[in-house]
Amino acid sequence: MDTLSALGDGFFIALTWQNLLLAVLGCFLGTVMGALPGLGPSNGVAILIPLAFTLGLGATPALILLTSVYYGAMYGGRISSILLNIPGDEPAMMTCLDGYPMAQQGRAGEALALSGVASFFGAFFATWGLVLLAPQLVKVALLFGPAEYFALFTLAFATLGGVSSTNQAKSAFAAALGLGLAMVGVDTQTGVPRFTFGEVHLYDGIDFLVAIVGLFALSEVFIFLEHRSTDADAAPPKVKIGRITPSLGLIRSCLPTMIRSTGLGFLAGVLPGAGASLGSFISYSVEKRLVDKAGTFGTGDPRGVAAPEAGNNAAAGGALVPMLALGVPGSGTTAVLLAVLLSLNITPGPLLFTQNPDVVWGLIAALFIANVMLLAMNIPMVGLFTRVLLVPPRILMPVVAMVSFVGIYGISGSSFDLLVMIGFGVLGWVLRKLDVPLVPVILGTLLGNAMESNLRRAITIDNGNWGTLIDSPLSIALWTIAAIGFVLPIVVGKAMKRRMRMDAEGALRD
Repeated sequence: MDTLSALGDGFFIALTWQNLLLAVLGCFLGTVMGALPGLGPSNGVAILIPLAFTLGLGATPALILLTSVYYGAMYGGRISSILLNIPGDEPAMMTCLDGYPMAQQGRAGEALALSGVASFFGAFFATWGLVLLAPQLVKVALLFGPAEYFALFTLAFATLGGVSSTNQAKSAFAAALGLGLAMVGVDTQTGVPRFTFGEVHLYDGIDFLVAIVGLFALSEVFIFLEHRSTDADAAPPKVKIGRITPSLGLIRSCLPTMIRSTGLGFLAGVLPGAGASLGSFISYSVEKRLVDKAGTFGTGDPRGVAAPEAGNNAAAGGALVPMLALGVPGSGTTAVLLAVLLSLNITPGPLLFTQNPDVVWGLIAALFIANVMLLAMNIPMVGLFTRVLLVPPRILMPVVAMVSFVGIYGISGSSFDLLVMIGFGVLGWVLRKLDVPLVPVILGTLLGNAMESNLRRAITIDNGNWGTLIDSPLSIALWTIAAIGFVLPIVVGKAMKRRMRMDAEGALRD
């Protein structure tokens, strides 16, 4: 009952004109970002972080705007998947398999509307899962000491590569790079500058917002500059929508699929590092095994659209559970949101629900509101969102660069930060060329200092005894899960990745 009362207070906070308008703006911009191939939710949120800070928003309004962008981008990823057979981001890859064949059959509008309903279903019930599970996880988190937190952070690094990374070695390299960047600045314990090379601006460390915008947004601009000769002359896609309202019978036939996929997706989201890609893949694969008796999956079966969409949107909600309750992001986008919280001097974790209840419950209430808005927005405005696909990158990318530079300068007022952002943009471009994931770099930059301080605290409390790191059943369990989470993708992840790629290539050939 306390949880429902707190949620009611959250709705009281979220249902103000400012927060409602920010939710509408975030949903619209997020859907646009998700619809554009290659951007996806992580880039969408990163690009709009400067906007949130430039507007001078408080903690709750800023988070409402950016989480609405997050949910909107998860919705929007399906648009280019269904119409062009080009996934807006990796979780939308599985939607291509049946969404594009439906579009080829003249049922594009129906597929888009059905995917919108499935996205709403998955995200809505995943948000209820967040309401019920996060406070319970907080009670467990109160048992954590410094050693357990160090093991938990290690678990986050060990599992964040997941199935979305090419291999674990590159994920480990990216995490080590992020931890190295976190070491830059004055050591809080000894007061000695580290890796500053005499540059006074680096004494406070690297601003992770600058790093995020550079790695995600500017690297996207550099990728475009590299390929501009081929992209600039690309012909705009010809899309035919058709009927935009699915029949009640179609929704009823897909309802069991949505229920199963929501459960699987939510569980995949709660696991640190698994995220929406795994939720989408598992939901589609399980549903195909359960109901595809006639072999219709891959030929335009509506259930093949509903399953991955419900799964990846449920995973988006599930990924917020460990981020809010433990301070450990469950996906790449929640790692970006974690940076926003930290920059607002709000520390996610077990004390968030007691020290900042207005922020967390206002945010959760806003997620419910954003889901309803997205459902209401996506079906009648399908035609408008498809026109976004006609915007050439030569117009879009300068806008992204302008927002990045103006926003970061508006936050810090430092030209040095602009140079650092450009450096991170070049670094992001190089890492993407080498197929090294960017999210572990961000996670290392975010959690490096907390990881180091917890390690030092644990060792100091036990008079220099390193055995204290494996001294409790909870820390042993976390170390075990971290080891399994690091090794398992090496064994299973390659097969999953190969299967996802084969399915996507098969869809492209068809």
